Amino acid sequence: MFLVLDALYSFALLLLSPWLVWRAATTGRYRHGLAAKLLGRVAVSNPNGRPVAWFHGVSVGEIHLLVTLVAAFRERHPDWHVVVSSTTDTGLAEARVRFADATVIAYPFDFSWAVSAALDAIRPRIVVLAESELWPNFLAAAANRRIPVAVVNARMSPRSFARLQRVGGLARALLFRHVAAFAVQAEEYADRMRRLGVGRETVLTVTGSVKYDGAAGDRDTPKARELKRLVGLPENGADRPPVWVAGSTHAPEEAIVLDAYVKLRERFPRLRLVLVPRHPDRFAEVAQLAERTGLAVARRSRLTSPLSAMPPVVLLDTVGELGAAWALADVGYTGGSLDGKRGGQSMIEPAGYGVPTVFGPYVWNFRDAARRLVDAGGAVMVADAAGVETAVAELLADPAKRERMGAAARQLVRDQQGATGRTLDVLDRLIVSAVRTDG
Repeated sequence: MFLVLDALYSFALLLLSPWLVWRAATTGRYRHGLAAKLLGRVAVSNPNGRPVAWFHGVSVGEIHLLVTLVAAFRERHPDWHVVVSSTTDTGLAEARVRFADATVIAYPFDFSWAVSAALDAIRPRIVVLAESELWPNFLAAAANRRIPVAVVNARMSPRSFARLQRVGGLARALLFRHVAAFAVQAEEYADRMRRLGVGRETVLTVTGSVKYDGAAGDRDTPKARELKRLVGLPENGADRPPVWVAGSTHAPEEAIVLDAYVKLRERFPRLRLVLVPRHPDRFAEVAQLAERTGLAVARRSRLTSPLSAMPPVVLLDTVGELGAAWALADVGYTGGSLDGKRGGQSMIEPAGYGVPTVFGPYVWNFRDAARRLVDAGGAVMVADAAGVETAVAELLADPAKRERMGAAARQLVRDQQGATGRTLDVLDRLIVSAVRTDG
């Protein structure tokens, strides 16, 4: 099977190579860590021979999730060495910041030689995958070495479920049978996995979402204070304008948000907008969209000294500051939820800050969190782009409603916390089982 998959991957890589070269030249993506990705060449400094736990997050969102989990793992296992990997350039950059005292590597492509070389260099006792990223060669290579693989904060969207149902037997043979444990966010995801054939030999535990545990509630952090100072936002008081943060947006959401903002300013002239695109390679494109409104726009990456007053639009064209932006928000919008292609970005983080948040109807990636927040009165789901403007206007016009919704959102997050501990219990059982098997 290794040879067949290697051949398929090689053919796909050859077919896509002109596009990949063009993307690398125009965006700077795909250039870094090629030796690690293609050949599995990674350097791991572990001179004392400590047991190794390998944690993987695909991109920035998953790396943020791992911050909470890895910190708790280290508290339980202070004698272990931690390796963190990511697939995307932005994920790697964020991992190097968040895990400065750990080994951070690029995740290998699923060629048999690359995953074998990486596993042999790292020699992990356990591999922990955040939410997804199941690749057959990697899973088979880990199984051959008796390395347990756990998928934590796992979910199964309706779209993924439908795709996997069409190849159910193949999915079981190539993927699920090599996963030792799934720590799943909600029962509906566990049910879909059972229907796909996740067998009795696989631990399947509903733990809740680790993202609730990682949701900060303190608006007065150093990063938030620095961002507030740089953009010229006054402290709380009569001089402070209301702030709308649109976070993790995708095309065409920036255009929708900017159009709504221009209209909202007619009723709320002091309103300020902080726009945070999901992908860094779109920063320049979104800056042009913002500038076409004719309003003053400040790009966070170009602020070297504090502004005297906050401009109408701030484009947060940096990585790793979305949490600080949520700490400034009076009203929020979470992206990826309007066009039916992406399934929404997390609304848990703004909820932790007590931000009353608006999102569209396509939130299957966070279906349980979205439902709970709406039912608790901590968020608003709208049907379409027009609904965004209406919902935000209602919140801006009613400070008491904003306060009630923010308190409800924050309380819901607190009530849902505890998934990290339950997830660590699953990992500990795998570690003990692996030690007994090796013995």
